[in-house]
Amino acid sequence: MTQAQHRRWLKFTAIAVAIFGPIFSTGTMEAIADPARWSLDILAWPMDGEQDFAAPTTRFLAALTGGFLLGWGVMIWFLATRVHRLAPEPVRQAVLAGLLAWFVLDSCGSIASGQAVNAVFNIAVLLILVGPLWLPATDS
Repeated sequence: MTQAQHRRWLKFTAIAVAIFGPIFSTGTMEAIADPARWSLDILAWPMDGEQDFAAPTTRFLAALTGGFLLGWGVMIWFLATRVHRLAPEPVRQAVLAGLLAWFVLDSCGSIASGQAVNAVFNIAVLLILVGPLWLPATDS
C-alpha cells in the first residue's frame, strides 16, 4: 500500500472509531438511550434486551466511553490529515499500537466480566480497523 492509501485507511479508521462516541453517549439519558442499548446488546451477544443504562453509574460510564471514543477518532483523523505526510511511519505505528492496546485490554476485560463473545467481535473489529496498516507503506 502507498502512503496515500494508508492515509485513506486512517481516515476510515478514525470515522469508524469516532462514530461510536455519540452512539454510546446516548446512554447518558434514558429517553434517548436506545442506540447505546442496542449496541451494548449486540456486543454482549445474544441480543436479549437485557442490557440497560438504568443505573447512574452506567450512564456515567456511557459518557466517559463516548467521550474517549470520539476523542480517539478525532485524534486519528488529525494524525491522518495533518501529521502523516510529515511522519508516515510514526503515525502508522502510533495508531497500530493504540488499536492493539485497545484490543488487549478490552478483550481481557470482556472475558473477565463474562462477555467473552465481545473478545471474538474485537478480533474482527481489529482486523478491519488496522487493515493495511500492519505493514509500512511501500513508497516510503
